Amino acid sequence: MAGLPDFEALAIFAKVVELRSFAAAAAELALSKATVSKAVTRLETRLGARLFNRTSRRLALTDAGHRLAERAAQLLADGEAAESEALAQSAAPRGLVRLAVPMTFGVKVIAPLLPDFLAMYPEVSVDLHLSDAMVDLIGEGFDAGVRIATLPDSSLVARRLCAMPRYTVAARSYLERHGRPTHPMQLADHRCLGYAYLSTPNTWHYTNATGEQAVVRPSGPLRVNNGEALLPAAIAGLGIADLPEFIVGDAIAAGEVEVILAGWHQRESAVHLVMPPGGPRPARVEVLSDFLAQRLGRKGRNARRNSPPPDATAD
Repeated sequence: MAGLPDFEALAIFAKVVELRSFAAAAAELALSKATVSKAVTRLETRLGARLFNRTSRRLALTDAGHRLAERAAQLLADGEAAESEALAQSAAPRGLVRLAVPMTFGVKVIAPLLPDFLAMYPEVSVDLHLSDAMVDLIGEGFDAGVRIATLPDSSLVARRLCAMPRYTVAARSYLERHGRPTHPMQLADHRCLGYAYLSTPNTWHYTNATGEQAVVRPSGPLRVNNGEALLPAAIAGLGIADLPEFIVGDAIAAGEVEVILAGWHQRESAVHLVMPPGGPRPARVEVLSDFLAQRLGRKGRNARRNSPPPDATAD
């Protein structure tokens, strides 16, 4: 027998057997009586056997119908149970959420929030995947991912969670040896520390208050695939780094590095939760999305109040 079994016809047949009536089965399934009759006829043709003996007053199973009825009823019950379980998973927050997050942001920001989330939703579990590499959410079966960037056009659904400022920084020891750049294009003459997974690879984009733009292709002695790994080199005076606030904010506050390029800012960046298209999404994903938006939005507001001024310079 070629192709898949005719599950629809088998389910309709099982419902006719259960109710002993084509009309009653049609009413319960919200189908026309003709549709029910055609489904049973289609099944009989496929199997090469009559399933019912029908008269104007009586509907009786044939021997072939009796043999098939129990298996068809089990198929219908299994299908209804599977659908009910899936609906319950979608309606109430329970089950596994697979979440992909950049390494340092995941360790420093997301992981500390998860105990509260899991306490609030004890029937939800989280599989947290930490990597700075761009993850294929759909291909690798993730429910959602956190991305920190100016997002390109994509088929993914994105929810903005909070702003994430970036700072171009250097240690005082570096600036005393090599001078302090005042325009982004001067970075071409400096030792810069690179991050491999920028949304615009090997390129830093700047703008100022007048709308002037500058695009820089920095080069230098170190390139890494995790932003936090650049911080020790920057503090040691090895070169100039451009890093997000969650990595470099404490070092700025402690005076270990200084913000440079007064009046110039990297392209606006933000933290987004991205999800595969289509819907509705399961409740477990929706509650995690809402939780992260609330907590990170609060952190973002606090960070803006406490963050260093972007034009800060040192004498």
